[in-house]
This record gives sequence, structure tokens and C-alpha cells, in this order.
Amino acid sequence: MAKRKLTPAYIFFTILFLPDTWQVFIGIAAAYFVVPVIVKPDMGTGAMVVLYVMCTAIGYALSAKLGKWVSNAFKRLILKDKIS
Repeated sequence: MAKRKLTPAYIFFTILFLPDTWQVFIGIAAAYFVVPVIVKPDMGTGAMVVLYVMCTAIGYALSAKLGKWVSNAFKRLILKDKIS
């Protein structure tokens, strides 16, 4: 199989169709909404950074099936019958 040429469209659709992309977005969204609820006023910047990273990682890990579903939905929507 010939090597594909790296074009902006190829990179864009590769990122769009990766389940990991959606897992990262879901993890970031989870951290964005959850951390302000659990943060205490006396916590420093370091503690808040650790909380954001932890919640992002937990959201990433828990959203594996949802990320796969979103990725497959985009494949069906965009590629239709060209899915291999």
C-alpha cells in the first residue's frame, strides 16, 4: 500500500475520526465543569492544576465507549457508504 501524502485535509479527518480526540475533549469538558464544584477557596494554584489534570485523565478513561461512538457517528455521517 502506497504511503499517503500528508495534506491538511488528511490530518484534519484523521484527527476527527480518532476516538482519542473525543475522549480528550470529553475529559477536558468534565474537568471544566467538575473542578469548580470541588475546589476549596484555600487551595493554591498547584492544587487546582492537579485537580484539573486528574479530572481530565479520569474523564478520558471513562469516556472510551462514548468517544468510540462519536467517532463512528462522524464516520457514518461523513463517509456514508465508503466505510471499510
